[in-house]
Amino acid sequence: RLHLVTWNVGTASPPPDVTSLLQLNSEGPAMDMYVIGLQEVNSRITNFLSDLAFDDPWSIFFMTVLSPLGYIKLSSIRMQGLLLLIFVKHVHLPFIRDVHTHYTRTGLYGYWGNKGGVTVRMSLYGYTICFMNCHLPAHMENTEQRLDDFEKILEMQFEGENIPSTLDHDVLFWFGDLNFRIADYGIHFVRESINKEHYNLLWEKDQLNMAKKKEAFLQEFIEGPLQFKPTYKFDLYSEVYDTSEKKRKPAWTDRILWRVKNLCQHASKEGEFSEEEQTISVTLNNYRSHMNYGISDHKPVSGTFGLELKPLVSDPFITLNPEGEWSSEHDVLIRYSAVPEFPSSAWDWIGLFKVAFRHVNDYVTYAWVEDDEISSNKDSKQVYMSAAEIPDTGGEFLLCYYSNNFQSIVGVSQPFQIQPNRTVIEKDLTQEDNSWMQKPDNLEPHNDF
Repeated sequence: RLHLVTWNVGTASPPPDVTSLLQLNSEGPAMDMYVIGLQEVNSRITNFLSDLAFDDPWSIFFMTVLSPLGYIKLSSIRMQGLLLLIFVKHVHLPFIRDVHTHYTRTGLYGYWGNKGGVTVRMSLYGYTICFMNCHLPAHMENTEQRLDDFEKILEMQFEGENIPSTLDHDVLFWFGDLNFRIADYGIHFVRESINKEHYNLLWEKDQLNMAKKKEAFLQEFIEGPLQFKPTYKFDLYSEVYDTSEKKRKPAWTDRILWRVKNLCQHASKEGEFSEEEQTISVTLNNYRSHMNYGISDHKPVSGTFGLELKPLVSDPFITLNPEGEWSSEHDVLIRYSAVPEFPSSAWDWIGLFKVAFRHVNDYVTYAWVEDDEISSNKDSKQVYMSAAEIPDTGGEFLLCYYSNNFQSIVGVSQPFQIQPNRTVIEKDLTQEDNSWMQKPDNLEPHNDF
């Protein structure tokens, strides 16, 4: 279950609550992955430079919301105002590999990143998946420029060996503020059609729908029905379309589309491609806007998808477990085993994480798998962690094996308990019991009479 969000946030700060946007209260199973594409994140030079050194406020905000629910930030990429975040449940981490990011500038003839695309790709259970967040040129007359820029973004190549081109991925999601407008019709007709919820009258003049009929490279992209109000342009904190002097015409600028490679390859052989042969399928369960968010002149749009996979990868590279009882009163042991084909590295490490950790660098401590190894046989290896690095207070934790070759976590343990350090806790309790007897140094005697 994949929940994808696109939102032009108009340089605003995060809202107080995103429960409905992320469908956190929805019935049924929890999402397995969240993909969040933002445009016009505050990119003033001071903000941008500080965000390069530290996580930006939007990343911190979504991590704060999602990490207590068992999601970690798998990857992110930012190019000025464009930001793409991917969060995933712990259980899927060992089956996500070869994560790479890329950005393409198209503003100011490719020299400026106010427009363009940011992309994250990965292997998910053996299938190649690519997510592309774009902000294309604005204004009614720039349809051709939008199409040209998108073609340029599609042509980009990831760094690294054996990584397919964008269109060669098994599934490609394309979303963002694509800026396509409603052509020909006047503003009064458009607004009247919206008021009466006659959205179908506007679909044929939507520039993206028109382009899909003419441009071969767009015809392979699928989109759900636009059965919600155009998401641009609103007065702030309202559901009222633009009342400024410009009175811009409403448009479905914010879109989510996808493309499944094996469907494209067999499109010309209709009837010869049975459902049994299809190893991956994408189903759109919900495509909607969220009118209750008013921090910008765009409303966010979300798509909830079901990805059905016949796993090509069903076993993790690494299986690892804590050995014995863990506490900071003694050194502790980790036992792990690797599949025969796993390409280990001297730079691999095993991290100790709180269960609600935010991202791969959010470890409590770590051990190098080679430097801290204490025993090895053909079936498994043992690594130790120093007692000095184990939290005294205890709690619920996970172990994760990080592969330098894959630049990702390739093994996750089951959650386990670290016992509190009894000596430290007893000492703290003793100090608390004695604290009431201590007279403050600055307490001066006084006489009320």
